[in-house]
Parts: sequence; structure tokens; C-alpha cells
Amino acid sequence: MDPSGPFGAALRGRLLLAVCWAVAAVAAAGAKVLPPPSNLNYSFIQICTLNWTWNPPENISSSCDLEYSSDIVIDEVPQNQRWSKSLFRVTDTFLNEEMRFKVRSECKHDNASEPSRWVETSVLPKGIPGTAAVGLNCVWHNLEYMVCKWYPGENASSDINYTLFYWFDGLKNPKTCKNYSISQGSFECTFSLTFPRFTNTYPVISILIRDDSEEIRPVCASKNPTTLVKPATPKIVELSYVNGGIYLQWSESDAFPANCLYYELRYHNGDLTVAQTVRVTSNRTSIPSVDFNSKYTFQVRAQPKPECYSSKLCSEWSEEKSIGENPDSTFYFVLIVTIPLVVAVSTIVLLVYLKRLKILILPPIPDPREILKRMFGEQNENPQSCAKDDSMNAYDKLIKEEEIHSLILTETTESSNSEKENR
Repeated sequence: MDPSGPFGAALRGRLLLAVCWAVAAVAAAGAKVLPPPSNLNYSFIQICTLNWTWNPPENISSSCDLEYSSDIVIDEVPQNQRWSKSLFRVTDTFLNEEMRFKVRSECKHDNASEPSRWVETSVLPKGIPGTAAVGLNCVWHNLEYMVCKWYPGENASSDINYTLFYWFDGLKNPKTCKNYSISQGSFECTFSLTFPRFTNTYPVISILIRDDSEEIRPVCASKNPTTLVKPATPKIVELSYVNGGIYLQWSESDAFPANCLYYELRYHNGDLTVAQTVRVTSNRTSIPSVDFNSKYTFQVRAQPKPECYSSKLCSEWSEEKSIGENPDSTFYFVLIVTIPLVVAVSTIVLLVYLKRLKILILPPIPDPREILKRMFGEQNENPQSCAKDDSMNAYDKLIKEEEIHSLILTETTESSNSEKENR
């Protein structure tokens, strides 16, 4: 077989691979496994903050650049592995579920040693499962106060009394949130949260929600306040026509550093429902080339700039403010209603007038049958009834004459008596 041929080359490759495997096996067999750290323990240094500590391994060579690898495991899922030369690690805690912490020792840049085995310890949850607060959501309003909302756990009783505690680097002791409210099954608490205006970095806010009862499982959460910033709602303070356009100016929050907010301006022309949106970096702008015969309606809202804050929360839209007037539709409405009404009334009056005019010009012709009926009816009256009427009239006449005579006699007697008395 020719060593320089293709079969010889393949043989040399196999021999080289076998030698490499043999060297690796020898090196692995001779690698030294480091001893693990000892006395792993933890302690609470603040609410929702744990300090994990351990002792270094013994009999470590001076040539070993020793460091420690640590990790947090929740539900068998590693959360955040780190390497450090320190003998401690500060982490957040999760009180509503089991939290495992593990650490091991390693020699950095040393292929002659193997990392030690993992050393672990756990923090077990307390209380009844399903009683911890859920759905915690916090908003930092205008860099002045924080509002946190949450819901009771599915196994929590209706009369549960949660209490919220908060702490951040700079506070000596945790504080209790006291401004509580309950609405439609949700809990809400508001507390003051301010920092110097020109602060560039903000500490993490640790929040603990628990009940006085040991049966209620507590829950911890860490909040980065820069992700929760919501500016105050601006207010339009000036709206006027300037150089053929519209000039606007609105209020800006004093709580924010300069150039840390941008604004969205929303406006529409007349009765259009589709609005236009303009983004500006200051608290004033102009809309050029407007129609002076149209009405413009404006709203504005603020949003933090990403270079200052990580929040994507916008303020509420401001109250609408308008300039200009739409054509008065009331006049056209009145006109549309009035014209048919006037025409109808005029038509009725005209019809009535024409009817009376017709009567004057063309009077109705009497019916001959009615005339003849009335004539012959008067002549054919009953003679007995006429005689009866005459006798009744004569009787009445006689009674009236007697009454007149009696009256005359009475008056004559009274006048004679009066004359005698005078004499």
C-alpha cells in the first residue's frame, strides 16, 4: 500500500484522531475537581431582598483564579446565572413560590481543574396557595406619586385585608401604603414617590403585599420606576391665528427635566372624524395654511422620551379646544322647517278666502220646493188651534186689565190718605 496514496492519507487521519482522543482522556482523568463552597445561607436585608452568603472552598491552589458561579432556579427554570469573586450575592425574592439558590466554585482560565459540584438551598413559600395577591400593576404618575392595583387570589376570602409595603435604596426602613381603596373587586393604593429633579438614575422599588394572617401567602415584586412613568395631562393655554396659520401652546410639567418629554398633537377640521397627529418636541407648534372658514379642534398628550425613561405610557389626551366656526347649520334647519309651514298656512288661508269670494260672486240659488212648502204650510194651519190661541189671548188680556185696575185703585187710596194727613 502506498503511504502517499489516498488510503495512506485516510489512515494517518484516523491515527491522529485516535491520538487526540487519547490525550483528552488522559487530561480528563488527571483533571482535579474543585471542592465546593461551604456554609451556604441567606438572610433578608430588606423586604423582598435576600443576601446569599457562603464560605470559600478549602485547599485551593494559589495558581487558581477562583470565582463563583451562582444561579436562581424557580420551577426548575434557571433565572439568572452570574460569575463573581464575591462571597455573597444580593437578589430579589419570590415569596409566593419556591426559590432555589445554587453556587459552585471554578478556577478561571484553568483547564487542569473541573468546577465543583453545585451547593443549593431553598426559600419555601408560606401560607395557603392561591391566597397571594395577583395582577400587580403600578404606574408612576408625573414623577410624583405611584398607584398600584392588584386583585385577590382565587382562594382568598372576601374579607381579606391586604397591606402594601414599599422600599427603595435611600429609605432607612420600609414604608406602609395607607391610601387604600377597593373598587369592583380590585385593590388600589397610592403613595408619594419623588426624587430630585435632576436625578439620572432611579432605584428599584421593592413592593411587598401581604396580610396579617399567616394563612395568606405574601408576594414580592421589584419595579423599575423608569418603566412606569406616566406624565400629567397637558392643558392647551393658547390658541390663535398667526400669519395665516394656527399657533398653539400648552402647559408642561415642572416635575420632568428639560427635554425629557415629547408631545403628540391631534386635530381635525370641521366635522371630520379622521384626525391628524403631529409629534413635536416642545410645548408649542403652529399649523400652517388653514381654512379660516372652518372649525379646528385640538388635543395634546405627553410621552416620556426613551433617552430619559424606558416607559411607553402616555398621558391622557387633554380637553378639546377649538378655534373658528362651522357654517351655522341652525339657520338652514329653521329655513327648511319654516318654508313648508308658511306654504301650508298660505294655502289654507287662500282656500278659505276663495270659498268666501265664491259665495259673494255666485250666491246660492234658493230651492223652489222649499219656498212653496213654507207658503202652503202656513195656509194649511189648523183652525181649531187658531181659535184656541185667540181665546187664550183674550183670557190673558182680561187678567192683565184687572191687574192694572187694581194697581190704579191702590195708588188712588194711598194718595187720599196722604192728603188727609197733611191737612
